[in-house]
Amino acid sequence: MITDEEFIELWSNNPSIVDMSKITGVSIRNVAARRRRIEERHSVKLAGGSIKSPDFQVTYAQNNIRTKVDLHNGVIVVASDCHYWPGIVSTAHRALVKIIGDLKPKMVVINGDAFDGASISRHPPIGWAVTPSVKQELEACQERITEIEDAAKQAKLQWTWGNHDMRFNTKLSCQIGDTFKGIVGMNLTDHFAKWKFSTSIMVNNKCMIKHRWHNGIHAVYNNTVKSGTSIVTGHLHSLKVTPWTDYTGTRYGVDTGTLACPTGDQFEYTEDNSVNHRSGFAVLTFYNGKLMPPELCEVVNEDEGLVYFRGQVVKC
Repeated sequence: MITDEEFIELWSNNPSIVDMSKITGVSIRNVAARRRRIEERHSVKLAGGSIKSPDFQVTYAQNNIRTKVDLHNGVIVVASDCHYWPGIVSTAHRALVKIIGDLKPKMVVINGDAFDGASISRHPPIGWAVTPSVKQELEACQERITEIEDAAKQAKLQWTWGNHDMRFNTKLSCQIGDTFKGIVGMNLTDHFAKWKFSTSIMVNNKCMIKHRWHNGIHAVYNNTVKSGTSIVTGHLHSLKVTPWTDYTGTRYGVDTGTLACPTGDQFEYTEDNSVNHRSGFAVLTFYNGKLMPPELCEVVNEDEGLVYFRGQVVKC
């Protein structure tokens, strides 16, 4: 026999009737009955871990602007600004693949700028600098994204548009107009068939995920105060959490940093200046529909492949 509190704790780590039956040695039927009794007695919801659970619903907008997510209990992993480059696999990317496999999130979000588009940027190259071709970058993205897909297994895969991602479509539309519109391959989305693209993702009407809003050193603060809700953005590469508390409660602003190494070839344009960039990603945990304090996985040594997550230094 285990107490209700012990049952709830076990369920939080093993949200499956079958798994709970194996752990406790109690029949599936009795575990299901105990679960219902505890939910009624304690006024809690012991949500299932499957993405097919009714406690996890994703609604896609017809105009592809805002995806809506209802998630009672579960984890969403958010990484952004990957700027994948041929021949480079960053420590943060390896950590992302590992932690996705460990945490088994309900959803994985690429929050913009996985594709860099250096050769089709509106900015001219520096001197005679050689940048990868679109084909080379696309192949690098596909290789890294496939690794994420393999780790994510049954998780929903979401991608919010970043300004670098949009270079792919913008270059084609500016050069050839509508001539090839709708032909497979002419849209970045065609090359990542397992991912759903949108401008933003709203979770439980209380947490907005999108690539960018305000700029500058106070961007995360301004995003948090002015949005009136928790908000998770990328674009600035600074990897941090800014809480804000008022009469409505506490909400969080999250900058998801960059999945690339801040000193990588992608950022040669910084001219070797000191930049407030950090490599890593964010983990969002929802409990009873509420966002818990967001967690960051941060690279602490790129050369040695070390990251810091949940109080431990991990080699990836």
